Amino acid sequence: MENRIRDLREDRDLTQTEVAEAIGITQRKYSYLETGQQDWTDELLVRLAAFYGTSVDYLLRQTDDPSPYPQRRKKK
Repeated sequence: MENRIRDLREDRDLTQTEVAEAIGITQRKYSYLETGQQDWTDELLVRLAAFYGTSVDYLLRQTDDPSPYPQRRKKK
């Protein structure tokens, strides 16, 4: 998983600091997550997927399709 997450960041020419700020954590914590020294929480995976416009399944290597999940209709 970590390689895909790092690849997404590097493919967009982003720094760890830029991604960390976008998902609301410190660069140090992001570095630990990206290198596998800490486990990703569900909440952070959702934030990261939203930031990249992809799905959590793609981040977790459950699929090779980077398409985001379809948006749910909001109930009135």
